[in-house]
Amino acid sequence: MSSPIKNKINAVFIPVSDIDSAKSWYSRMLNLEEGEVHFEHLFAAKMDGAGMLLDTMPKWREDTGVLATYNVPAIQFATDDIKASYQFMKDEGVELVTEIEHDHFFVFKDPDGNMLMVCEE
Repeated sequence: MSSPIKNKINAVFIPVSDIDSAKSWYSRMLNLEEGEVHFEHLFAAKMDGAGMLLDTMPKWREDTGVLATYNVPAIQFATDDIKASYQFMKDEGVELVTEIEHDHFFVFKDPDGNMLMVCEE
């Protein structure tokens, strides 16, 4: 029997501490204009490609209330101009983890400390 699971990524979840501030920050960084808040802890952003869900993840927190973050760049955002993207993030005061690597990508942290990547297509 072949797997009934498709080889398609529908969406990625990003753990965030505060849904409103995360929605605002990601909207500014990614030019998001649309999306919906669900269940008071989840923001489904309207994206090209796979969807992005910002989630305070109340079910997945440790007993102390701590929410784990991505300590490696597990999500990659696209750009047509890596240098302009790097400068934009720098101008916005975003914590940059790397310089532009191989003239192709860089890694940054969101306000919750999640490591994310921007890569030129």
